[in-house]
Amino acid sequence: MNTEEHTVSHVHRDDIGSRMGMWLFLFTELLLFGGMFFLYSVYRFINTEAFHIAAKELNTLIGCFNTAILLTSSLTMALSITAIQKDKKGLSIFFQLLTILMAFGFLVNKYFEWTTKFHHGIYPGSDTLLSMDSGEILFFGLYYVMTGLHGLHVIIGAVLIGIMTRLTAKGVITKDSFVKLESAGLYWHLVDIIWIFLFPLFYLIT
Repeated sequence: MNTEEHTVSHVHRDDIGSRMGMWLFLFTELLLFGGMFFLYSVYRFINTEAFHIAAKELNTLIGCFNTAILLTSSLTMALSITAIQKDKKGLSIFFQLLTILMAFGFLVNKYFEWTTKFHHGIYPGSDTLLSMDSGEILFFGLYYVMTGLHGLHVIIGAVLIGIMTRLTAKGVITKDSFVKLESAGLYWHLVDIIWIFLFPLFYLIT
């Protein structure tokens, strides 16, 4: 009697564990920025007038435009997850690429905004900045640190989504296995939420 041995490969997946790990990571990110928001609030309370004067140097229009870009990118990221759930691989890749494009647009706007500040001599350690009131120096110090750290998160998020796009194209991310893309989406939504707090704190509350 001939017997055939079949080897069945089983790949262990712990989607719940992966999601929990991502949520824990996002919680640490919230603690980081939450501490900075608290620090901003304390310094603003102490230097209300100086913060008011310094905030006038920021371009509200660019801030609004960047807010619109990030909010739209959250939508496209969510649509990419919905598309892969419906087994629409090409559409999911399209929305992921669109999200990366908008992340790039955000960074370009931020580059021009920072370049303008540098052109006006308002940057850490500059004579122009050091000649200002101590409260204004604190404002711009927090502005560069917090928006710069957020910009770094945007870059990381764009790279992460780029990796997800490649995995989607290779068939690793499918309608039956999309937790990686979902986790990348959660990270990107966090990046957007952080900006939603940064925008009014620096550009609107004067």
